[in-house]
Amino acid sequence: MKCPFCHHDDTQVIDTRVSEEGDTIRRRRRCAHCDKRFTTYERIELSMPVIVKKNGSRADYDTAKLRGSLMLALRKRPVSAEAVDGAIQRIEEKLLSSGAREVVSGHIGELVMRELKRLDKIAYIRFASVYKSFEDVAEFQDVIAEVGREKKTSK
Repeated sequence: MKCPFCHHDDTQVIDTRVSEEGDTIRRRRRCAHCDKRFTTYERIELSMPVIVKKNGSRADYDTAKLRGSLMLALRKRPVSAEAVDGAIQRIEEKLLSSGAREVVSGHIGELVMRELKRLDKIAYIRFASVYKSFEDVAEFQDVIAEVGREKKTSK
């Protein structure tokens, strides 16, 4: 690690501490050349996969877009912010754990539908109607019947 003061390459670690959350390591360092002290932080750098859209274009993953989609489907529904945060966290964990560098947008849509089905059935139907491009009432009825069947079998 180069010294930020004299740019010398030889620095010593004096003290190392892990943050309370356990996701950061703080190191106090001393330069062997100028004897000045400084602090460095180490964090895990995880990169989300690139999203491949239906038209073949690619875009960086954006948590705000995911949250916006969920919030639009959940508009005026009794779902807490903590529940939405948990859904986003589970979706992001699945994306990271896949190890894929690229993910088709349809896969994210399926993950969102799965989370919405857990959170709120009405929001699930709203999202499905846009995501699956419903063209007539029969498609709505099919999804509503599917949700109704699942509700009966889970009792």
